[in-house]
Amino acid sequence: MMPPHAAEKRTESEEILIIEDNLDMIEILKKELTRHHYRVRAAPDGETGLFEAKRQPPALVILDLMLPGLSGWDICRLMKADPQTETIPLLILTALAEEADRIHGLESGADDYLSKPFSLRELMARVRALLRRKRMASDEKTDPLLRSGPLVIDTARHEIRMAGRLLRFTRIEFGILKHLAQHPDKVFKRDELISLLWGESRFIEARNLDVHIHSIRQQLEPDPANPCFLITVRGVGYKFHPPEEATG
Repeated sequence: MMPPHAAEKRTESEEILIIEDNLDMIEILKKELTRHHYRVRAAPDGETGLFEAKRQPPALVILDLMLPGLSGWDICRLMKADPQTETIPLLILTALAEEADRIHGLESGADDYLSKPFSLRELMARVRALLRRKRMASDEKTDPLLRSGPLVIDTARHEIRMAGRLLRFTRIEFGILKHLAQHPDKVFKRDELISLLWGESRFIEARNLDVHIHSIRQQLEPDPANPCFLITVRGVGYKFHPPEEATG
């Protein structure tokens, strides 16, 4: 039996909030997370979960979708719209396994989506990847402003503006666009972007990345159906074409 991820660098005793109405599932998650030395809180419904997330923001939230009161989708939207909770990673854990549900969850602001039944090993890989990415973002020491023509990315405030207009992106979408914009016209394979954003977990599906790319284009592109900034290189991956060069 492999020991918990002792080598994983982390903030001392990170806390995870579980928002789940199934008490048996809460106990399973608590047991596994505490085995890996995380502190755990739990809320049995949407309203309590949202209150707890604001009262004492956790390092990460594991969230069911089908909850009494506020749904998981509602919680995603409300947390991402609140400056107090917008940077908290959200991992949806749900029995809703259809592609439409996955897309809805990610577009509502979730950082990752895992359907039940699931393996505890896969769950922990995703938890570690989300927390690792959060730590990397908080440790950034780069110039906070990245400019590319009318596009301005403020890495300190996690804001993106196009021609002065504020664009609303999830943390994952912000990371995708920032990374691509830092390397204009460089083609990144899909698995490279997945590794960058979700760590080395082999469980992340390419479809998750595609959903985020689609969401970015809806706000960034003049014509999302015919993108000129965030370009698909068929059979390879994606690249960012600077706005000032994309108007010809």
